[in-house]
Amino acid sequence: TPLKKLVFDMDNVTSANKNYKKDFYEQSRNWDYLIAANKYSEDIFNSAFMYPREDILTYGYPRNDILTNHTEEYKNSLKKKLGIPVHKKVILYAPTWRDDQFHGPGQYKFLMQLDLQRLREELGDEYVVALRMNYFISDNLDLSEFKNFAFDFPRYNDINDLYISSDILITDYSSVFFDFANLRKPILFYTYDLEKYKDVLRGFYIDMNKDLPGPLLFDSEQVIDSIKNIETVENDYQDKYDEFYNKYCSLDDGKATERVVKEVFK
Repeated sequence: TPLKKLVFDMDNVTSANKNYKKDFYEQSRNWDYLIAANKYSEDIFNSAFMYPREDILTYGYPRNDILTNHTEEYKNSLKKKLGIPVHKKVILYAPTWRDDQFHGPGQYKFLMQLDLQRLREELGDEYVVALRMNYFISDNLDLSEFKNFAFDFPRYNDINDLYISSDILITDYSSVFFDFANLRKPILFYTYDLEKYKDVLRGFYIDMNKDLPGPLLFDSEQVIDSIKNIETVENDYQDKYDEFYNKYCSLDDGKATERVVKEVFK
């Protein structure tokens, strides 16, 4: 589910691939169907991808069925599989790439702005951090000094395992929070470069100041304070979270796979 402007809805392209729009159009003509998680996405896919509305299946995402259907035992088994302490709460940090910071096409840089040292000092007794960079980010993080506190999963196959294992999500402009919201767990938005991203790099489909199911935070101390007071944050954003969930997540009810199979294969 898109937050940031896509393809033909973008006013300019600042990424490494200057043929981005042409390449995307040609590749997307090979699709027979396009699945959307909600009506909001259907409208954007029709516009941003120039994709025919009659071939968009607005059924919810089959990959998200597990977010509704998993058990607590499954969550604990995943934490063991990932090597994360079962007795610790997990903060998942999953930021997106910046279009103007790249080594080459499909290889983006990422400058870590979250102060892991401060997080460990303030939260290490109760929490660990799982980091999942976007697959376009080619930089490798050196976390050797944060052993047993920060765990890096840059190429882990199924991000749903990380969602389920986590208790809090920190992201920025990545669409991961639309999927994570199916779990009804707290979401924090670490948007230290919000003005640049909004006005120069991409722009957004929704109002970041009004529509998000969690607070905008601009430095590591604000992040730490929000985590220490996470129950207050949840209470403050309960109404917005409910509204967000109803608009974007209602079709992710654990039965999307069944709907798609009936339409496409039967």
